[in-house]
Amino acid sequence: MHVPVMLTECLEFLNLQPDGVYGDLTAGLGGHSGAIARRLAQLSGGGFVLACDRDAESIELARANTADCADRIRFHQALFSQVEETLAVEKTKQLDGLLADLGASKYQLTEGGRGFSLMESGPLDMRMSRSTQGPTAADLVNYESERDLAWLIFSLGGERRSRKIAGAIVRARPIHTTGQLAKLIEGVVPRTGKLHPATQTFMALRLAVNREMEELDALLDAIPRVVRKGGRAAILTFMSLEDRKVKHGFQAMAQAGKAKLLTRHVVKPTAQETHSNPPSRSAKLRAVELL
Repeated sequence: MHVPVMLTECLEFLNLQPDGVYGDLTAGLGGHSGAIARRLAQLSGGGFVLACDRDAESIELARANTADCADRIRFHQALFSQVEETLAVEKTKQLDGLLADLGASKYQLTEGGRGFSLMESGPLDMRMSRSTQGPTAADLVNYESERDLAWLIFSLGGERRSRKIAGAIVRARPIHTTGQLAKLIEGVVPRTGKLHPATQTFMALRLAVNREMEELDALLDAIPRVVRKGGRAAILTFMSLEDRKVKHGFQAMAQAGKAKLLTRHVVKPTAQETHSNPPSRSAKLRAVELL
């Protein structure tokens, strides 16, 4: 079961209006999209949600999970960098609110065939959208130079043992499955806590394969154009690398007079939420109101 993170806080920051148009740019399994749509239905206006996701498989699951409010949701397969194209398709100039949850869904992380899982071996893929062209994690692991691979693992994963891991990967090539890679890393670096030793390397590869940092930059650049004055934008992050980027992006908007910070201090989930939904424990929420 998918549980949307900080749902109450997200809805409060979005300040939903009866006739508003809201963009959930990471529809995932439909948790936030469905909640926004149901609240709009209660408000009895003409408001609706543009539910976007780069992953076609997730969109189909989200459709099923939000069937009760389907008349309030319009689904689109789209990247952050395509938000303006999506609005043009819908003949909508601007959004009244925008939400992005940057965490990968449990479905993606645990389904072995997607290539993200540490626990269930599968092809070393890691593309959020398997219908798109572009390098897979296997391409990076098997063809990047040792130096570039070490830098990728360090800069995107924060893995201090990146040189040792990269060296072991190069010596063990070719590597075709997540199971092979996880076992290899576990064999060359010791477990220092609860996390599997390959966790940060897997995260770095996922970020690189999907160009997630570049897509986040594109979203932050687009927000002042796609959200109307008085509208809100809220972003949930789960990694310090992403949170810093969102923090600085929102601060830059405020300094340029384009937005007002609604979260001068980052918002974190309550103790009750982290207890009932442990994956939420690393979540951070920031929001702005456009001027």
